Amino acid sequence: MVNAIEVRGLTKAYKGFSLDSVSFTLPSGCIMGLIGENGTGKSTTIRLLLGLARRSGGSVRVLGEDPETAEPEFREELGVVMDECPFPESFSCRDVGRVLAAGYRRFEPEGFAEMCEGFGLDGKRRIKDYSRGMKMKLSIAAALSHGARLLLLDEPTSGLDPVARDELLDILLDFIQDESRSVLISSHILSDLEKACDYITFIHAGRSVFSEEKDALLEKYVLAKGSEREIAALDRSRVLGVRRGQFGCEALVERGAAGQLFTERAGIEDIMLYYIKGDAK
Repeated sequence: MVNAIEVRGLTKAYKGFSLDSVSFTLPSGCIMGLIGENGTGKSTTIRLLLGLARRSGGSVRVLGEDPETAEPEFREELGVVMDECPFPESFSCRDVGRVLAAGYRRFEPEGFAEMCEGFGLDGKRRIKDYSRGMKMKLSIAAALSHGARLLLLDEPTSGLDPVARDELLDILLDFIQDESRSVLISSHILSDLEKACDYITFIHAGRSVFSEEKDALLEKYVLAKGSEREIAALDRSRVLGVRRGQFGCEALVERGAAGQLFTERAGIEDIMLYYIKGDAK
């Protein structure tokens, strides 16, 4: 089966910022979480996957196609949610449904209406009267309404309450039950990604730090606690980062490298924060 996304050495140069040699692969039937701080290149990566910007270098394949040269029909295979609602403020849900019906051959009006109703969106109310969370729900309903094989979601949980976020994760997990479907999702709520994702790709300062299976990544590291002397005695080649506090030190280390020190499970957020802020020296 063709991989949903293949990115090799992707670069994009802007004034004051460069995406530099980003690489990752998303297998079909899986969910990948794209993580990193604001301004590090996540949204730029998604725009390049959509062909909304021209890359400076590297190669990109989305559902086997180069998004810069793909035929217009290729867009029907993609469901997209960006960080801002794309529909005019004067539209209602029903207006959005009519636009989608005109633009997508496989648009499912009943499924779209049911999802809008399930999200608590009034079909007659104007988008200008929606909260940010309601606008995001509308964008999600639209992305799921036309038989897409790949969802590209940029901060889709922004503005959603915990219940709605949990409902979205259930929707995504149900979506990939068909193994020809896949999801790439960026989010700052890393606990959500930890629940749903099969793979995690971490972009920092425009470069890909790692792209790994989530379970293997979580198995790889633990948090070790001890005195500064005890932490300093660890094999530095197996320490990702150290944080010093008033009552001791904590280090993110490879499993098995902590010796007799007390350890705790490390989550995706721990791994990202220790890489960015931890002192590995």
